[in-house]
Amino acid sequence: MPMNPSIAERGVLVRPDTFDQDEVVEVDDRQRPTMALIGRFLLAAIFVMSGIAKLTDLPGTVAHMTAAGIPYAQTLAVVAGVAEILGAAALVFGFLTRLGAAGLILFMIPATLVFHAFWSFEGAARMPQMLNFMKNLAIIGGLATLVGFGAGRYSLDHKLRRART
Repeated sequence: MPMNPSIAERGVLVRPDTFDQDEVVEVDDRQRPTMALIGRFLLAAIFVMSGIAKLTDLPGTVAHMTAAGIPYAQTLAVVAGVAEILGAAALVFGFLTRLGAAGLILFMIPATLVFHAFWSFEGAARMPQMLNFMKNLAIIGGLATLVGFGAGRYSLDHKLRRART
């Protein structure tokens, strides 16, 4: 039985029980631009909130970073807050989306390894850190999808690309 074409991957599907060329099923390759837009907004939300929180409570952010052993915490706290907000803006507007998502991945990797190193915790403190670590991995996965596939039709990237052609 062939897969439902509306949920299948792009391209063509061959029925698994036969390799006869007469049995090739054409697959609907329309993009899902509304879902891409919603996904970008949802990914951006956490970075907007986190960036604003860092910049509005700079002393608290600096203290947290200093306690984790981060050098130049004052400067890096500002850089982190601005990077999160700019990365989120790239996702929301779909402008330089791949670059913004790649930048957020580069930000997330060390932040996850430093601030959510669950393996260094014991007892009740270990599980929340593991959950935050896994949440960050999922966010990195979503960002990697944006790097791979771009922002979709409802984006400035798409409009600018169409204007050039």
